[in-house]
Amino acid sequence: IFAWFANTFQHQGIDVCINNAGLALPAPLLSGKTSGWRTMMDVHTSQNKYSMKERKVDDGQIININGMCGHRVLHNADLHFCNATKYAVTALTEGLRQELREAKTHIRATSVSPGLVETELTYRLLSQNPKKAAATYLSIKCLQAAEIANTVVYVLSAPPHVQASIIHHWRNYCVQKKISADEM
Repeated sequence: IFAWFANTFQHQGIDVCINNAGLALPAPLLSGKTSGWRTMMDVHTSQNKYSMKERKVDDGQIININGMCGHRVLHNADLHFCNATKYAVTALTEGLRQELREAKTHIRATSVSPGLVETELTYRLLSQNPKKAAATYLSIKCLQAAEIANTVVYVLSAPPHVQASIIHHWRNYCVQKKISADEM
């Protein structure tokens, strides 16, 4: 990707890298295909520091758009391996942050972990059942892409001495339920 970017745009390299890999394949642990697992692992854990290192950039930013499923396991067998890849993103981002710090570099690594964001991801995951996908987004008030973009802007605009390592970003929402006067 970085070579294509450099050749296509005649760019000298990357100082800020925002990884927004979002891929969920229905691949349960007991019956999923390893090819789907490999695809998800490759997409979610690609490394991006090489362009900065090659050019001796010492003040870049690496922001991984992770997800809350990188911090908790969803109760959905189709997503358990996807959860594992997002846990890997959490561990890789923190490990990279620690190594960059130990190397006394000023490159910062951040993991932004939103809850459910209204995107095409659920429609792709549930392509066999579009009504279920639509119902997912209607069941709660989802985050919007602009809200995640604002979080990224915050990370990028933070002063050099500020390291935001993990940002959990989700809405306060609850399951819709009618509450009777007796329950109040």
